[in-house]
Amino acid sequence: MDKYDVLKKYFGYTSFREGQEALIDDILNNRDVLGIMPTGAGKSLCYQVPALLMPGITLVISPLISLMKDQVQALNQAGIHAAYINSSLNEAQIAKALKLAAQGQYKIIYAAPERLETYDFLNFVKSVEISMITVDEAHCISQWGQDFRPSYLKIVQFIRQLDKRPVITAFTATATENVKEDIVCVLGLQDPEILVTGFDRKNLYFAVETPNKKDTYVINYVKKHSSESGIIYCATRKNVETLYEKLKAQDIEVSKYHAGLTAEERKVNQDDFIYDKKPVMIATNAFGMGIDKSNVRYVIHYNMPQSLENYYQEAGRGGRDGERAECILLYSPQDVVINRFLLDNKEQNNEYTPDEAAAVRERDEERLRAMTFYCMTTGCLREYILKYFGEKGASYCGNCINCVSEFEEVDVTDEASKIISCIREAGQRYGINVIAGILAGDDRAKLKEYGVFEYKTYGSISGMSEAGIKQIINHMLIQNILWQTNDKYALLKLMDKAGQVVNNDIRVIFKRPKKDPAKENGLSEGSAAKRSTSKSRRSDTLNSRGLELFEQLRELRTAIAREEGMPPYIIFSDKTLVDMCVRSPLDKKEMLSVTGVGENKFERYGERFLKVILDYTGGIREKFYFGE
Repeated sequence: MDKYDVLKKYFGYTSFREGQEALIDDILNNRDVLGIMPTGAGKSLCYQVPALLMPGITLVISPLISLMKDQVQALNQAGIHAAYINSSLNEAQIAKALKLAAQGQYKIIYAAPERLETYDFLNFVKSVEISMITVDEAHCISQWGQDFRPSYLKIVQFIRQLDKRPVITAFTATATENVKEDIVCVLGLQDPEILVTGFDRKNLYFAVETPNKKDTYVINYVKKHSSESGIIYCATRKNVETLYEKLKAQDIEVSKYHAGLTAEERKVNQDDFIYDKKPVMIATNAFGMGIDKSNVRYVIHYNMPQSLENYYQEAGRGGRDGERAECILLYSPQDVVINRFLLDNKEQNNEYTPDEAAAVRERDEERLRAMTFYCMTTGCLREYILKYFGEKGASYCGNCINCVSEFEEVDVTDEASKIISCIREAGQRYGINVIAGILAGDDRAKLKEYGVFEYKTYGSISGMSEAGIKQIINHMLIQNILWQTNDKYALLKLMDKAGQVVNNDIRVIFKRPKKDPAKENGLSEGSAAKRSTSKSRRSDTLNSRGLELFEQLRELRTAIAREEGMPPYIIFSDKTLVDMCVRSPLDKKEMLSVTGVGENKFERYGERFLKVILDYTGGIREKFYFGE
């Protein structure tokens, strides 16, 4: 059996996605690899396929129990024997799993990093052949990453204790250049093949909205997308609870998740979401890492996250099946205040030296500023994200709110000159809030205390709101006319281009969206849904008969999922069901040509799905989609 046989027999695919085959070939040639691939690009196949072709056991080190459970369920459904070892099992269950693994029962074993230093686990790995160690979510090993886990450093010591070094592979979806270097160095990858397939998720639509009433926006949006599954992220537990009650009062099937709930409550609520009993989840960022639910059609951020790494990872939980999903961030200036408070009260890692702790805080501030600029930019949002991760993007993607919105250009050179003069007059000693207050002529006590009422620039832009002045300042920061210090005070400083602005050598042109009165009054659920028309879901290609068949197949999938006690998407993804409608297979051979239908899946479920199609069509070939 070769890699193509494995791909078709167990996973139901006839070809590899971008980057997968190259990494698989390197692994089979006993070479270390680092794969940086966006969520939904098929990272897991890159180690699962070679695991089945290598002689020994592949050990996958993974950070969360939910991730392991999902992966192992999916593998067992595909006919691949796999197991996980973590704290959700008791000692007797762990002993049994290790015994069966030693007897050759499992080809792939998932383990939490904490298990690596236990006596029983070390004895086990020394008694069997470990062909490969895969580090999933590899960015967790970097102290400069957004999700550093000290337990991941145990991996390095664990590898050193092995009698024979196996192939080491690492995978992650988000890694800046610094984090990528950390992964290679800390893990000790030897002459690794490093493959970055790109960070772009073309099926995701990005939008930043600034509604006056966030709650109204969310309620209207969820109601309009009532047949779809989505995640709504909030920065605090209080926001989760408040929004949960408001949606529940609207008779919306909604669940909630945050660290203040008991472990049992979190498990029940998470299962309700995964099994589609309650399609809407409101949660803090404690939820989602490792959730492999493929049919999440929207991810709304009620508050701005602390970093683009966090945002892209959380937004990336939408559209994992490759179908269209919307990622909408609801921004308000208060979000910056909340995030700075959270950074100020962040639990400190005792392993850091004072210098390291200061450096981490500085990086946190940099990330927060980059995230804030994302919310302020009028350029292509996708390009902004890709540029942040070191990748070049087009200035127009056609699938974000800024690329499909109407803007008007405003010359704000005079205002920019006054901002520069104010910063200079203040001795470059203040941040954006104070400078905006001075220029707007605000009379709050804090400004009086600073003695700024005597400034020549005090009130020089009194005809504009402080929020409007801040927008121009943020635009100037993005344009490298100004910069901010890398500390919690974020003092505004002048760059060389500031002098060119004052001398009228360059003009400052600010793009702003044309006003939407309905949205401003909280009457519209936002422009995202109205404007996001450039990319459609595959199910949109189905005609009315095709959609009817699709719903019947979904009902069968739900029934089977309930019978077997597992998430519907592990039976078959939406993408596979749509392909069944497009191909309308009438026998086993044709069903095996459907994307995502492997031999084991067909043996378990194929006949039942074929029966639905045959009953619906009467055994007569029919076209269920638009187009040729």
